[in-house]
Amino acid sequence: MKFLDQAKIFIRSGDGGAGCVSFRREKYIEFGGPDGGDGGRGGDVWAECVEGLNTLIDYRYQQHFKAQKGVHGMGRNRTGASGEDVVLKLPAGTQILDEDGETVIADLTEIGQRIRLARGGNGGFGNAHFVSSTNRAPRRANSGQDGEERWIWLRLKLIADAGLVGLPNAGKSTFLATVTAAKPKIADYPFTTLHPGLGVVRIDGREFVLADIPGLIEGAHEGVGLGDRFLAHVERCRVILHLVEGTSEHAGKAYKTVREEIEAYEHGLADKPEIVALSKTDALDPDTLKKQRDRLRRACGKTPLLLSSATGTGVTEALRALSGTIEETRGDAIRSEKEATWSPV
Repeated sequence: MKFLDQAKIFIRSGDGGAGCVSFRREKYIEFGGPDGGDGGRGGDVWAECVEGLNTLIDYRYQQHFKAQKGVHGMGRNRTGASGEDVVLKLPAGTQILDEDGETVIADLTEIGQRIRLARGGNGGFGNAHFVSSTNRAPRRANSGQDGEERWIWLRLKLIADAGLVGLPNAGKSTFLATVTAAKPKIADYPFTTLHPGLGVVRIDGREFVLADIPGLIEGAHEGVGLGDRFLAHVERCRVILHLVEGTSEHAGKAYKTVREEIEAYEHGLADKPEIVALSKTDALDPDTLKKQRDRLRRACGKTPLLLSSATGTGVTEALRALSGTIEETRGDAIRSEKEATWSPV
């Protein structure tokens, strides 16, 4: 299935049905009077978070979604049928934004979450509604209200506990394939990964979701390479694993390049806990390994992990570091939530 994480669509709720002007005309019934029914209500447009979806590909080939109009009222006090709703089924992690692409309308993070995006128009009153003591035979009815219409953006941000970042060919896809059942494309050229990938990691009886995003290069925030749009998938992560290729020319400079792009992206990504690891250590001799490790330590200000996905060296240590940080941040989130909801009353 093709991965799509952004789509622009048009939605419109249904118009309300018009009221009816009608009078009873049965034989032998005296003083028949008005019997025009009300119009039916137009359908709404809803967004619902459902299981089993991990892409917005359904909105690639259909961009217009219109709810059904309400049926007009009829004689004999018959109310028109209400229009059917339209439900947009979306994967967890989808943000719904206004046409400007910045104003967030809704953020669907839990299965079953549901929000109305456009309200259907009310049906108009029939002439039976306007009967009064002074007007026994009204000859007017209301037309139904118009529905709402708008263009909206759907933007998917994958929900993962940990995210992999680094330059192209830093070994992110190989690491994901090693520690999960995911099967990302792996090759010896840059930008092998063209869309984010997810995998479930199991370590010490615990599980967490790991996300791999395409590599960043210098100037990504200005659109160079694949740009930094995929960093949105790391926004929800609790911790970042920054892989720096050991066979690169200068590990410290490689780290700073990616770090500068993360800081330029903003959205709080630079403030997330970060674990730094020197990858592909199996391809380095002891002297080069020591030199690259020292360069990376000076650049990031802490001792990096030494990692080789090919041989399995340091993989368990990296996973345990990620798992520990995730549990710690979860505990902090729970405590802060309890403090926010606590009240002495």
